[in-house]
Amino acid sequence: IFPKDIFIHKKSSFKFIILTLFVIILATKRNMFLNTDSKYIWMNGDFHKWNDANIHLLTHTLHYGLGVFEGVRAYSNKDGGAIFRLTEHTDRLYKAANKVNIKIPYGQNELNDLQKEVLLKNNLNEAYIRPIVFLGAEEMGLRATNLSINLAIACWEWPSYMDPKTKELGLSIVTSPFKQYENSLYSSNKIIGSYVNSIMALHDAISRDADEALLLDSKGHISEGSGENIFIVKDKTLLTPTTKNCLNGITRQSIIELAESFDISVKECELEYDELISADEAFFTGTAVEVTPITKVDDSIIGSGSIGPITKQLQETYTKIVTGENNNYSHWLHPIK
Repeated sequence: IFPKDIFIHKKSSFKFIILTLFVIILATKRNMFLNTDSKYIWMNGDFHKWNDANIHLLTHTLHYGLGVFEGVRAYSNKDGGAIFRLTEHTDRLYKAANKVNIKIPYGQNELNDLQKEVLLKNNLNEAYIRPIVFLGAEEMGLRATNLSINLAIACWEWPSYMDPKTKELGLSIVTSPFKQYENSLYSSNKIIGSYVNSIMALHDAISRDADEALLLDSKGHISEGSGENIFIVKDKTLLTPTTKNCLNGITRQSIIELAESFDISVKECELEYDELISADEAFFTGTAVEVTPITKVDDSIIGSGSIGPITKQLQETYTKIVTGENNNYSHWLHPIK
């Protein structure tokens, strides 16, 4: 780890050691890919050890961003584990591929089975699953007409994207200078290249000591977070942007259905910034964040500054559903075994 001549400079060596150890500890805590020596990735029909699932440097998708992916979650339950809304995620992957003229060389049912198989191979009941479709390295240039279509599926332990404290106290978000794409091809599908905008928005938010970004469209209407859908609660009504300029997230769809089952009125509309900062409650939804409250927007505190009653009700119900404790929505769960 340390340079051979480090101990020649006695005054600086101790500081260097401490700094290096700090970086190692920080990297370990931030690393979501722990124990990679025992992990496997499925790619183009075969399992590969985690560090052996490699692609060519000139892979077309690496250079031009043409490809599609999904983010899927599996949760442990009393019967072992199950994948949340697997068929809906797979269906969205195929729809996105069709929109960019990529024909996935596997059927949807086959891909569903493969995602379960990857979990079993890695001995995981609870995990994040990443299917990705990308173009090969047979030639370079914008004419991507004679390229192989590749499919890979990875999974790893990811019990919660947000810690329990954040799930209670909520997120601080800031309005991003990066506007949401007007092209519905990018805003409504998980296309690889389109996520550069989200990365820039999130990095900007973090640099401003916030947890997340708030993206607006060109007209100033609220769109979404860097990778989450947004809801607000006003006078016991749930408001959320239309899907014209945001992803129609599967968690978003689930929360709308849950809210309606509780007789909570849901309205999809062009949501204004002033409506957000004057809201009684606000929260993000998504595969990664699940249901997480927003309690500060720019300089404005939302509601009580902590999770609100409707957000809490939806959050707790969602958790019981994905972990198999609510049988009313068992059809949303796909057992791994």
